[in-house]
Formats: sequence, structure tokens, C-alpha cells
Amino acid sequence: MARHIKSGDQVMVIAGADKGKTGRIIKVLADKDRVIVEGVNRVWKHVRPSQRYPQGGRIQKDAAIHASNVMPLDPTTGKGTRVKFEVRDGRKHRIAASGTDLGPTGKK
Repeated sequence: MARHIKSGDQVMVIAGADKGKTGRIIKVLADKDRVIVEGVNRVWKHVRPSQRYPQGGRIQKDAAIHASNVMPLDPTTGKGTRVKFEVRDGRKHRIAASGTDLGPTGKK
């Protein structure tokens, strides 16, 4: 099933503690309906010393948020927009509510 967002999209958070923030989608967790957005929902992770983190301590990382809490940004206006789908030239495209093409949904 096609999603209103995909990895690499610029999105705006529309609900939760980080409401109003914008960022780029790093990863889409399709099976859990969640996304990881750069700079949003930062959490502290406590790590013990290892080869990767010789000192151990606390590191900050981006945690997942529900996909329904983000909205793609319209490239022309820079505001959040709803998405509809159209078939053009045999490929399914995401179209912003204003009519701007957000690109094809598949990876061909």
C-alpha cells in the first residue's frame, strides 16, 4: 500500500511534544507505522563502555514517532500538505493538495 510519506521527505510534526518542528525522514518502519525524523523526538540512551563507545555514558538519538503525526511539506509553499495519489504515465505519483507533484511512490 502506498504511503503519504517516504524516506528522504521533508515533513512537519503535527502532534505531540515536537509539534511544529520540521525535519527529514531518516527511516520508515512500515510494519509498525512509525517514522524516524531527523532532530525530532530526541531521547537519551545510556550505553556501557564498548569498542564503539569506549567511554560509555549517555548519547542522544532520534526515536520513532507515529506516521500519522507527520505531514509532508509542499515544496512550493513550505507548509504541511495532505497527499492524494494519481496515475501518470503508468506510474503512481503523490500529489500535494495544492497540485504540486511530490514524486513517484515506487522505486523503479
